[in-house]
Amino acid sequence: MSDSDSARATLDVWCELQCTDCRSALDDLRALRARYGDRLEIRLRHFPLEKHKHSYAAAQAAEEAAGQGKGWAYAEAVLGRAEELAERGEELLVAVAAELGLDAEEVDTALIDGRHLLVVDADQAEGKAIGVRGTPTYEIGGKLLDGSKDQSGLRERIEEIADRLLG
Repeated sequence: MSDSDSARATLDVWCELQCTDCRSALDDLRALRARYGDRLEIRLRHFPLEKHKHSYAAAQAAEEAAGQGKGWAYAEAVLGRAEELAERGEELLVAVAAELGLDAEEVDTALIDGRHLLVVDADQAEGKAIGVRGTPTYEIGGKLLDGSKDQSGLRERIEEIADRLLG
């Protein structure tokens, strides 16, 4: 069976790496990965919020980590230390990269040279254009599901849509 024959769906997760609500969403994302495997592509989309001063840098660092093959691992590690990120900022972003075996110096350089600014800005602009107001917000099958105020029932709703899309 070729890839074009197997059903696939995409779940965009509009996330902010200094957001504790996004951290609590990780359990749902792990459950979705376990249920669907690679039939459901879960994409991290950046939506840094102005109230969190290190979220924009964190989004850029996550893009660099993705380029080094560990985007989700990095995002989860930073989310796990959101309060520490608030205090330590870019120092923590580089430290997490080193802990995960990434090229931490390259992450630091990426934060300085701004090589991922366009990706982060494009994600944020697209999010605003489709109605994302807070994080986490999910988009699957053309439906926007806002988890920024309440996440209860969201995983079930995502599963209903994914099951329909995957037939």
